[in-house]
Amino acid sequence: MSGSETTTGPKNTSAGEFVSMRVERAEGVAEVTLLGPGKGNAMGPDFWRELPVVFGELDRDPEVRAIVLTGSGEHFSYGLDLPAMLPSWSEYLSGGALARPRREFLDEVRRMQDAITTVAKTRKPVIAAVSGWCIGGGVDLIAAADIRVASADARFSVREVRVAIVADMGSLQRLASIIGEGHLRELAFTGRDIDAARAERIGLVNDVYDDRDAALAAARRMARDIAANPPLVVQGVKDVLSVNTEQQVEAGLRYVATWNAAFLPSHDLNEAVQAFLQRRDPEFRGE
Repeated sequence: MSGSETTTGPKNTSAGEFVSMRVERAEGVAEVTLLGPGKGNAMGPDFWRELPVVFGELDRDPEVRAIVLTGSGEHFSYGLDLPAMLPSWSEYLSGGALARPRREFLDEVRRMQDAITTVAKTRKPVIAAVSGWCIGGGVDLIAAADIRVASADARFSVREVRVAIVADMGSLQRLASIIGEGHLRELAFTGRDIDAARAERIGLVNDVYDDRDAALAAARRMARDIAANPPLVVQGVKDVLSVNTEQQVEAGLRYVATWNAAFLPSHDLNEAVQAFLQRRDPEFRGE
């Protein structure tokens, strides 16, 4: 574990105005900070709409050579903002959905998948600095980054199984090449939480730092080191490293989107939603 260190971050704010994230640029580095608006930077409609816009702009900006991705406040992200997203899925999740709502839900899943994939496909290296909780969709997001660092208080969870959902935003497709099949299957089957020390041991994060400021400072320093290198060569390295995995990831994302469009509605899913809203433990029946 590295000692604490501080450094000033980017100061030049993006001209774009976003609700769910803040973008700052300076010295070849862009810093994207998740803002919510949900508690714990939960991922609601604003996030899914704005993420591809932000990373599309950064990909096209010739002045940006590296990107730091972090969360505001104590936590990186609680993941999907379930209460905010449920109303638009109500017809599909009723359990009696016919072809049209199932097709509409499939399109929605693919749209959300594409938003996360924008992070993976940006030509600029992305470094995620994680503090506090990083749950569900938060793990999907950092799995799409190139490099991850964390503070000692960071906690990670591929938690979808605990709410009767097959994770469908990229964790199941991208994490195997990062942490290995065995660790991924354990996390995805159990939905258990792991701390920063375990995350470092299995390779989910490169390094762990004393606190949020130190982790963010390390990510910024790494981004500046990357930005100092020839940009076309850096982008070429990322392209070459990604060529063996992205086709497999794309196929896996299409498969899980179709799976969830067909099988997601269930008694157990409704029970998970009600238990979440009522703040109680669910009772799953396998139906």
